[in-house]
Amino acid sequence: MNSISRHLQTQFSLFACYDSGPDSLRAGKRCQVPILPRNSSVSASRFAMSLNPVSSAQSRRHGSIKCKSGDFSESPELEPGRESPSESMQPSVPGEQFYIIKILKESNSFLPHAVIASTLLALVYPPSFTWFTNRYYAPALGFLMFAVGVNSSERDFLEAFKRPAAISAGYIGQFIVKPLLGYFFGMMSVTMFSLPTSIGAGVMLTSCVSGAQLSNYATFLTDPSMAPLSIVMTSLSTATAVFVTPLLSLLLIGKRLPVDVKGMVSSILQIVVAPITAGLLLNRFFPWICNAIRPLLPPLSVFVTALCVGAPLAINVDSIMSSFGLTILLIITAFHLSAFIIGYFLPGFIFQKAPDVKALQRTLSFETGMQSSLLALALANRFFQDPLVAVPPAISTVMMSLMGFSLVMLWARRRATAQITAMALVWQYGEVSGYESWKGLSWGMVPLLGGAFCACTWHFFYNSESLEVLVALQAVLTVIGNATMCFAAFRIYRASEERSGKL
Repeated sequence: MNSISRHLQTQFSLFACYDSGPDSLRAGKRCQVPILPRNSSVSASRFAMSLNPVSSAQSRRHGSIKCKSGDFSESPELEPGRESPSESMQPSVPGEQFYIIKILKESNSFLPHAVIASTLLALVYPPSFTWFTNRYYAPALGFLMFAVGVNSSERDFLEAFKRPAAISAGYIGQFIVKPLLGYFFGMMSVTMFSLPTSIGAGVMLTSCVSGAQLSNYATFLTDPSMAPLSIVMTSLSTATAVFVTPLLSLLLIGKRLPVDVKGMVSSILQIVVAPITAGLLLNRFFPWICNAIRPLLPPLSVFVTALCVGAPLAINVDSIMSSFGLTILLIITAFHLSAFIIGYFLPGFIFQKAPDVKALQRTLSFETGMQSSLLALALANRFFQDPLVAVPPAISTVMMSLMGFSLVMLWARRRATAQITAMALVWQYGEVSGYESWKGLSWGMVPLLGGAFCACTWHFFYNSESLEVLVALQAVLTVIGNATMCFAAFRIYRASEERSGKL
């Protein structure tokens, strides 16, 4: 039994050593694993505690496992004060294992690409996502919240509750700023675009619901320390939505919508409270398990997020492709964009003296810009006879996710993200090589990307004659992009010739 415990302890501790990353090993730090005495019985609690890092003095008394040339061998017990013969040797662990773990941990950097891919796949082949119905949505969001809990601690949430001003600002953005924007864009859709009044009612209904749980995960990817504060904001808006949403719908639409209090509370418990608590408890009492599963959570989270984005689009693709689809798409995009902008800049004036004002701005921007559009869609289908009321919430579900995770890509600024985009690779090479002209190639890719989006939009809405202007816009952007890249290539050639002449 003791031999089994010693073996398990070694395996989990080595995984924790990998989790620390290769940088610490390259810096010359030792990977030490405590060895249990051979003739002692260790309780479960002491075994778990023994998995924590130990001091070098303890490792010399009880022996240690040293990472050297890929071999994990037990060193002999040393007398106090004596140095190990291999103390001065820099350890090395097989790079393939570290590379795999590093890829797993940095899988979140692929999230923007996964969101774009899921969007295109849902439009081209909707059956690839239609199986992911609403009954799977709550467990999927619960898994994302569990991933946040595993990477947080109870102290983070206690600190979040100590910021009532920030929580109040998020609540105001959700239930005052957003409904005002909803009323403005709802009236605009009827008066300026001559859309049916049911479309305007759908826009207003979308603005009356609580915040989206996806905003918590977006905040976690951008500013992990702000995730508990975002969770508190969303939970508060969701809990009070049972009273606020019917009141706002009565004021804006003139229709009182009864909300299921029991169902709302059950949703909060299942999606937020239970997963977060499970993650916190696991991180608190079984840290070695967290170290083992933590590298696996990012790729799974990317996959789940792609499902949460692609499924609503695939299920509601008929609404988006309707005769009003493009106009509603533009209105909903402007609606969410305005909310993101106000949610970002307004806290900058209110909390300008806060040390983490930028992180707070990003958090409140996600909280204000991302709505629980699925709740609005459910209310529209249940309490409104006109099916057009459900079209704005359906489109909002898609646009909210795309815009939110586009901001994640913009704000995260992680090295891994920069290394997997062609524009950033070219830009980085220009800085490293000294050829500033290489950056011109990056700028040339921008209009080409815009032209590609125009082509995709025209293709998916080809039945609309009003979109013929996109064909001309695509041609103009393509010409500009190619001309920019040709000019940049010529400058690169001239710069290389000049450098060769100087050499």
